[in-house]
Amino acid sequence: MLTSSRYRFYWANFGIPLVCAIVVFLLFDLTKIDIAFSDLFYDPATRVFPLDHVHLFEKITHKWARIIPNCTGEVAMIGALLSFLWPRLKAEKHSKIIAFLEKIKIAPVLRFASKHRRDFLYVVFAFSISTGVIHYLKGHTSVYCPVETTQYAGKIEHKEWYQNFDLLKVAGDGRCWPGGHASGGFTMLALYFVARRYRWRYSKALMHGSLLLGFVYGTTRVLQGWHYMSHTFWAGIFVWLACLLTALVFYGRARLELPVLQKAASPVEPFTGLQSSKSDAPPSWS
Repeated sequence: MLTSSRYRFYWANFGIPLVCAIVVFLLFDLTKIDIAFSDLFYDPATRVFPLDHVHLFEKITHKWARIIPNCTGEVAMIGALLSFLWPRLKAEKHSKIIAFLEKIKIAPVLRFASKHRRDFLYVVFAFSISTGVIHYLKGHTSVYCPVETTQYAGKIEHKEWYQNFDLLKVAGDGRCWPGGHASGGFTMLALYFVARRYRWRYSKALMHGSLLLGFVYGTTRVLQGWHYMSHTFWAGIFVWLACLLTALVFYGRARLELPVLQKAASPVEPFTGLQSSKSDAPPSWS
């Protein structure tokens, strides 16, 4: 039987995204709202999406926007690799190396990476799994982007994702559902689950910021005719579930459901004996 805290956790983290998925499916995938929204940014006279031909808009919203998730992923990978170095250095054997690292201020970085190894590895895995899920869905639904369809002077007939979905093999050449650019912004949700591990009181602000980033990334591509609005919503739903499931493996439900710390509390409190079951216990690495 579910306790009230566990029920709230599952409802908030699984229930709400699944309800959102049902709403998006009924409201967008079974209607013409996506097309009606995209029509607002399409010029039928020239048969183009004007913003798709504005070089500065493309550079800022598509090229430069990748910097944030790309840099975050690279820092996580570097941190994960560095986390294995400090434990290998023994005071009795590598005293000169340690002294040199202390002198050039590298030792504190290595100690920090070692202390937060699980967090760096989590971000690496969460980013990779989220990206893998999005790429799988793109290939197995073969949805073409609006500008590629006959609806907007393209050559391919518009179809919804469920009309082409194939579980085991690539469905075709279309690669537009869910929104890949939006998913890049949404992968920053991985940082929210790291914040929840430490019960940081600004963790919700981090979650809202990550969601906003994903929606901004996705919406700019809608304005350019390269996605429908529902593609952004679906990307957010799938990335959230991917990051959540990965966080459960790395940190355990019992840790993630603890309330955030208040201002007067210590930054990180010890966590012992709070797992409700063996299945909730996180892995043993630091």
